[in-house]
Amino acid sequence: MSSIAASVLHAIGRTPVVRLKSVVPAGAADVLVKLEFFNPTGSYKDRMALAMIEGAERRGVLKPGMRVVEFTGGSTGSSLAMVCAAKKYRCVLLSSDAFAEEKLRTMRAFGADLRIVPSDGGKVTPALFERFREEIAVLSAEPDTFWTDQFNNTDAVDGYAGIGSELLEQAGTIDAFCGAVGTGGMMSGVIRALRAGGSRASIVALEPASAPAMTQGHGGPHSVEGIGTGRVPPHMANRPYDEARAIREEDARAMARRLAREEGLLVGTSSGLNIAAALDLARELGPGKVVATVAVDTGLKYLAGDLFAG
Repeated sequence: MSSIAASVLHAIGRTPVVRLKSVVPAGAADVLVKLEFFNPTGSYKDRMALAMIEGAERRGVLKPGMRVVEFTGGSTGSSLAMVCAAKKYRCVLLSSDAFAEEKLRTMRAFGADLRIVPSDGGKVTPALFERFREEIAVLSAEPDTFWTDQFNNTDAVDGYAGIGSELLEQAGTIDAFCGAVGTGGMMSGVIRALRAGGSRASIVALEPASAPAMTQGHGGPHSVEGIGTGRVPPHMANRPYDEARAIREEDARAMARRLAREEGLLVGTSSGLNIAAALDLARELGPGKVVATVAVDTGLKYLAGDLFAG
């Protein structure tokens, strides 16, 4: 069989898994990390974007000549812009100055029409997402437009399920899985795949401590891109997880820096948050157990900010 992909879209998925060494304390469970930055735009959002576009095509709600619209923190937008470029759809995206400049430039590089919604002091806040929802309602009502609606689109869950099925194939037994919640699609998809594969792994949903919608019922400002939107997303409404935990942003940022210097893994703050929580679980479970999580994107998207400064 040829190993040559028919297009960049066929290069999505089948990402590797690594076992952490240096940052895992003695006497802890193994910690496995699925490296989703091996996807074409450097993010697990490629899985979701492709699934939402192809799902819409199958149902006939997205046809040639139409445009695709969405509001985004940047990684979803980059993935949608890439998929639309490959499939020849126009793409209009709403984003904000609260998100990394590298992401904004990536969306434009793929040819997207990028429209900036101002933030409150560069922070991710519930008010910013309310402004996004107001503007996307107007944009999506225009003719020949398909809104992917990532927070409610069940095709997104189908796209993310591949992470869970691949993890089972690659790792075998998993005792706990943890992941941060943005749209909730990744967690929902992974949970579904793990349960379908017979796994009884404990599922821990994560959020920033300053935006504790799942753990305390309210949002708040933070700078962890891609998660913590200020409300419990529809994909998480039925609480498919076993436990929710809030992780301090400073711990997530410190972990991202440690991963680069001690493990050779260059990841962003949300991945640092995932792995900080995975280490907590590994200490609790102890030796002989396996904790899995996801490195959601590459740290190359955050080099212009202060994450790796100093």
